[in-house]
Amino acid sequence: MLWRLAPMIYGPTVLFALGEGAVVPLLPVIAAQLGADVPTAALVASALVVGQLCGNIPAGWAVARIGERLTMAIGGVLAMAAVTGLALAPSLPVLTAAVFVIGLCAATFGLARHSFMTTRVPLSFRARALSLLGGTFRLGMFVGPFVAAALLAMFGDERAAVWFFAVCLVVTVLLVLCGPDPETRVAAPADSRMAEDTGEPVTGAIPLPARQDAARRDGVLRTMWRHRGVLSRLGLAAASLSAVRSARQVVLPLWGVSIGLDAQTIALVVGISGAIDFALFYASGQVMDRFGRLWAALPAMLLMGAGFLALSFTHDLDQSAMWFAMFAAVLGVGNGLSSGILLTLGADVAPQADPAPFLGSWRTLTDAGGAAAPLLVSAIAAILSLAWASAAIGVIGLLGAAAFVRWVPRFVPRRR
Repeated sequence: MLWRLAPMIYGPTVLFALGEGAVVPLLPVIAAQLGADVPTAALVASALVVGQLCGNIPAGWAVARIGERLTMAIGGVLAMAAVTGLALAPSLPVLTAAVFVIGLCAATFGLARHSFMTTRVPLSFRARALSLLGGTFRLGMFVGPFVAAALLAMFGDERAAVWFFAVCLVVTVLLVLCGPDPETRVAAPADSRMAEDTGEPVTGAIPLPARQDAARRDGVLRTMWRHRGVLSRLGLAAASLSAVRSARQVVLPLWGVSIGLDAQTIALVVGISGAIDFALFYASGQVMDRFGRLWAALPAMLLMGAGFLALSFTHDLDQSAMWFAMFAAVLGVGNGLSSGILLTLGADVAPQADPAPFLGSWRTLTDAGGAAAPLLVSAIAAILSLAWASAAIGVIGLLGAAAFVRWVPRFVPRRR
């Protein structure tokens, strides 16, 4: 039943990510047309990340109260209104507000499907299902810019990509409302369990019925307090992974500019790194399901941490372009191996009866790590240099690897 409903389960994520991927590269261009300078255009584009960060906890509350299907439908309608505002924005404040609302809606879609997977997918192939969910998002964000380029070539107007996003949202809302509802068609698996944070090493699972009624009475704040141990330990390790991932998207283009490469070469190197990343998304799920979560998290963090650290020593070398391409590929491999890890770990430690409030907190932590990394890179690069910024991200990656080694076996035992 789960795989028969795959278009309903994964389709909304693909459509939303496809439209978002087509629009994101053009946000600075649209902002510049409204009179923004470079820092202001970057601020407008960052409103998307800020919106997603702010939207996780409200989305968790909404999913817990009104269900995944209705939450996604409302999010799609709000996103359509925001996209209309994006296309017709007369000023920068209106444009920024529209981008912020799109980020809120992106959080809604992400959390709704994350919650569904947590409660409906058997533990035996949870990681593969969630890696596939992460891969559908990667697919949309990977293909979206190419769609935008084609639309620009056809119409010569950046807003054509915005209207393409609107069409994707219309199809998404129709799919969510008119198609079969996976939330009611797919029953919770018999081996569903709840992971409870007691502050002690986890050696077994707590049966679902014993805590189901209590979990349903918990709100977002009470859920955060009850699970403060796992959020402050494993959650911070997950935030470090999100930070390293986000830094990759910032450091690589800046590094190419810093060593004097032209835009076409930089785009080629970053594109190859992204292609490697996308090609490996399902391998991560296979590794996690077969060997345990740590066997995907640890190699990914070690590769990315060591890759950033090694890259920091190559800036002034004679073959700096070659080293740049090589370490960009290493970072692509590491990022690809980490696909679905944050989703899977969040699902593993969430209360199975009512995971949405916890997942809202979990996703807020990980998104905060992703939002903080570009600011950290910018600050260190301004004070010291880009090489020091790359080294700092590498250290964060290695510290994050150590944190995963310490906390994954405690909260997510390989055998339940």
